[in-house]
Amino acid sequence: MERKILHVDVNSAFLSWTAVEMLKSGETVDIRTIPAIIGGDEEKRKGIVLAKSIPAKEYGIKTAEPIYFAKQKCPNLQIYPSNFKIYRKYSNAMYQILQEYTDIIERFSIDECFLDITQYIPSGQTDLQIASQISKRIKQELGFTVNIGVAPNKILAKMASDFTKPDKIHTLYREEIQAKMWPMPVSELFMVGKKSLPKLERIGIQTIGDLAKYRKEDLVKQFGKFGKLIWEYANGIDDTLVNAEPEMPKCIGNSATLPEDLSNLFKIEEVLLALTEQTTYRLRKHHLLASTVGVQIKTKEFKTYSHQKTLLTPTDSTKIIYQMAKKILEELYKGEEIRLIGVRVDHLKNPDNLQLSLFDTPRNEKQKKLDATIDRLKDKFGYNTITRAGKMETDHLMDFKD
Repeated sequence: MERKILHVDVNSAFLSWTAVEMLKSGETVDIRTIPAIIGGDEEKRKGIVLAKSIPAKEYGIKTAEPIYFAKQKCPNLQIYPSNFKIYRKYSNAMYQILQEYTDIIERFSIDECFLDITQYIPSGQTDLQIASQISKRIKQELGFTVNIGVAPNKILAKMASDFTKPDKIHTLYREEIQAKMWPMPVSELFMVGKKSLPKLERIGIQTIGDLAKYRKEDLVKQFGKFGKLIWEYANGIDDTLVNAEPEMPKCIGNSATLPEDLSNLFKIEEVLLALTEQTTYRLRKHHLLASTVGVQIKTKEFKTYSHQKTLLTPTDSTKIIYQMAKKILEELYKGEEIRLIGVRVDHLKNPDNLQLSLFDTPRNEKQKKLDATIDRLKDKFGYNTITRAGKMETDHLMDFKD
């Protein structure tokens, strides 16, 4: 199965995050709309540009150039100090959203993440649709924009996210490499820097396509292992895995913006079941138990309702968590048309730290075996290979017989 990798990159991260924080504090001017930069520490960083707005870019201001030169290009340039406490806050908020789509996330930097969503794409959806959902949610919920690259590996995803900006989603599938990437200057290839660029140009390599067509053996003779690496990158070859964060999640959830507004409770429950199954699958992957279940719905008028309930005993059972989620949904639902629904589990516990519960009955043990069997089939053949019969009457399908 070909991998489905996303690279999420915040547009002008430091400046965007500063702008969002200022607007929340009552500032009326969005500094992203005026010539503005984040200037860093004048003493320690020698006054260089850390991030710039699009209007500042139009003056020719570049990241990492001295502020002195930037002000010469634009005398009215507005300069704001860096604040890494704010940056960490928004980086973590973005990471929380990304965790709803996969557990395999690599924080490449404070404003970039790789996601492997291969096993986490819901049935009937595509990697491009998932990227679109992530982009919209970050913009609506956090107030800043991202570029997202969609590709079968990390290098192609990163290259795609660097195409036209801001607020864009770009694909770079294998069949698109020749048309989209090869015409680009070789300086645009990841890992080709100021030192290697003149050497490549001296042997006639001007574009990424030139590099891709160059004899690999000759590159290795001249550049060693680096020559092999950039040749592979130019040809879209990269087998490195997304290095997932080792930290345990504080909560796990999934949400879905529906392709059409729904008012049929039975249909809404089908979506809720699919989201619950995704959530509990991930819960079991982390070997955690949930103590609290929460449900959120958003109407077509963008009214949001949410509520959570505490379970009698911590569990990772799809059946038990779905039953609670369904009960919450029935309490929340007022007959309005729904455009978004989400389910989330909180107060996660390590089962090794819990005493055996009186509720661990033989019936629950059979349910655990059923969940484990379904998980193994998903792991072996793909997440969408097997799923619970969501089109059946949900009360019946969740009441599995002993």
